[in-house]
Amino acid sequence: MNDLHIKAIQLKAFRETSCQSCSLRNFCLPVSLDLVEIERFDEIITRSRPIHAGEHLFRQGNTFSSLFAIRSGCIKTYCLSDHGDEQITGFGLPSELIGFSGIDSKIYPVSAVAIKTTSVCEIPYSKFDQLTDQMSSLKKQLIHSLSKEIRNDLRVKLLLGKKNAAERLSDFLLDIAARPKPAGYSCHYIVLPMSRDEIGNYLGLAAETVSRTLSRLQQDGLIKVDGRKIEILGIAALKAISGPCILSGQPYS
Repeated sequence: MNDLHIKAIQLKAFRETSCQSCSLRNFCLPVSLDLVEIERFDEIITRSRPIHAGEHLFRQGNTFSSLFAIRSGCIKTYCLSDHGDEQITGFGLPSELIGFSGIDSKIYPVSAVAIKTTSVCEIPYSKFDQLTDQMSSLKKQLIHSLSKEIRNDLRVKLLLGKKNAAERLSDFLLDIAARPKPAGYSCHYIVLPMSRDEIGNYLGLAAETVSRTLSRLQQDGLIKVDGRKIEILGIAALKAISGPCILSGQPYS
């Protein structure tokens, strides 16, 4: 997949202006919704201009108001310690919803910032909550998304507490590769929007350790690295390094 192909897919995502025309609809909406229900859902959504790298959707401590569905790009979520140190808590990719952690306390406990040009759909939670009372499949989708987020948090805790650098990085690459993608993207080809520093912060590793581990995986013939472009060559071997885990969700294939 070349750069022109990637840019064409991204441009298509920016131009999609309704849920019915969105190539990611089946990932973030229940397939059982009929056209009338999709139109009702579409009416509550706000689609603003693409946000650029460094722009925030919300900041830690802001009043919770909306969920955000990512159409293209990448959103980094992070929190700040009392000393101002940043701890990355996740990376939101196309088709994924972010902002769930603010539902209970009505305050966003993390900040969300674009790390590349990103397009999102803003979903006001009060209106979304009303729709879930009227559409059972939408409520099931919300519960599914919440469960997925909880499982991922548990998986990351296991990574940080029990696994070494190679295991953490292998798991990370397999997780990114297994996430839903717009039509045209290959499961064997990853373009990492995040830097080595950001990956290291998320996985509890130094950036130099991330680079060294990627180089070792490439020397072993498991991946091919070209800057932020990574081609996965040895899926089974990466799985073996990462180790079995029921918290990984849908397995990479």
